[in-house]
Amino acid sequence: MSTSNPPVAEDLTEPPQRVLVVVAHPDDIDFGIAGTAATLSAAGSHVAYRIATSGEAGGPDDMDRAELKTLRETEQRAAGSEVGVTDIEFLGMPDGHLEFNVALRKEISKAIRSVKPDVLISQSPERRWDSVFASHPDHLAAGQATIAAAYPDSRNPHFCPELIDEGYEPHTVPEIWVGGVAPADVFIDITASFDAKVRALSCHTSQIGFIDDVDKLLREWATNTATTNGFPDGTLIEVFRRMRTV
Repeated sequence: MSTSNPPVAEDLTEPPQRVLVVVAHPDDIDFGIAGTAATLSAAGSHVAYRIATSGEAGGPDDMDRAELKTLRETEQRAAGSEVGVTDIEFLGMPDGHLEFNVALRKEISKAIRSVKPDVLISQSPERRWDSVFASHPDHLAAGQATIAAAYPDSRNPHFCPELIDEGYEPHTVPEIWVGGVAPADVFIDITASFDAKVRALSCHTSQIGFIDDVDKLLREWATNTATTNGFPDGTLIEVFRRMRTV
């Protein structure tokens, strides 16, 4: 795509100090934005993951659900270590039954008040009609609840006031980066961190059996994103839509 105003990758010479990523399942981050997590970590940001479920309703279908839960949490922690993220917690919500409700908003608000991020990274709450796989109901619920938790819940002392009694003081998130929402206006150059993203996704051995070549698949996605947004050949890009909240 040609443009008279070439896009510019996000300037991370002064990166956000604290970043919180909230998703529905183990591996959502690594399929999607692990390059950004690695890039931010390398730039000096403290990156934290909060994952709503433990993926226990997924495959392999013949595995005991408790064993799968433990396995998928272990895979996610290994994946996080590949991109410099060790602050990883699972919120314990039921996989496949995630709902946009006060219970989920409360758990994410608690995470926001605990981590106190400068940037919150969220899945998209918008359904895509061109791809059923991009619109898993758990993803939509997680995206919607994360944005609601950022505004108004986590900054509002009267939302679930028992959180204050538990030591979770209100926190205002200055901005949210939402994945999968067009038009994008945050461009993260993941060229240098791409190999770490490949290693991270490769940790999810229970989930990637259908992929012949993880490097090839992720490289094609990041290359297509770069090309679509007007970046030069050889650049690998992840993108977000920025929502300012202050």
